[in-house]
Amino acid sequence: MRRHALVTGAGSGIGAAIATALHASGCSLTLLGRRQAPLDLLASTLGDRCLVQPTDVTNPEQVASAFEHANNNLGPVDILVNCAGMAPTAPFHKIEFSQWQATLDLNLNGVFHCSQQALPTMREQKWGRIINIASTGSLKGYKYVAGYVASKHAVLGLTRSLALEVADAGITVNAVCPGYTNTDIIQQSIKTIAEKTGRSEAVALTHFTDSNPMGRLIEPAEVAAAVQWLASEAAGAVNGQAIALDGGETS
Repeated sequence: MRRHALVTGAGSGIGAAIATALHASGCSLTLLGRRQAPLDLLASTLGDRCLVQPTDVTNPEQVASAFEHANNNLGPVDILVNCAGMAPTAPFHKIEFSQWQATLDLNLNGVFHCSQQALPTMREQKWGRIINIASTGSLKGYKYVAGYVASKHAVLGLTRSLALEVADAGITVNAVCPGYTNTDIIQQSIKTIAEKTGRSEAVALTHFTDSNPMGRLIEPAEVAAAVQWLASEAAGAVNGQAIALDGGETS
């Protein structure tokens, strides 16, 4: 049976890797993101069974419309991967409330809106997978990203509570918690640190790798593989879990 997976934040980085892995496993895909161009590019590389739907997941009306369009074109959503997110950096005393609110709106409320839209048909079918891309920031604190860490802790709490509510309906809800991951955002951060400090990019990289006992960044494909497994029949008994991909950082 071909499953229909909807991935938010699918235009780049971890989201694109997850979409690619799920497509390779035979899923039909709905790709959500704010920018259409990267979604179109990904869909063109994947080929058939892909629906592009530009959507701001902080907007409940847009989310409802996106799910209606997805359900009408590819059938009910079986697998929801909540990957859209942001991680602005600033000392706590310099965070503007608008930035704080924007972080919570995207990282937490986006999960809320999409999960509420996905659950009715999952309940009808008595099968579903909701997989939230959290972070090691949902398991511990980090300096200068208080809004991000607060939002990811909340996502993990939502994951655990919702998992209990739907456990008897054939639906599982889990979180994948990667450490620093090799994405364009991290690569740009490395360049910024190097420019501001006068250090080499190799030295700047250690700012992100030192926390990982393996001394490296996590690869998007590694996150995608965890999601691919959680979405499978083989992971049917895994529910309410926070799966850390961090080389042992949070052990």
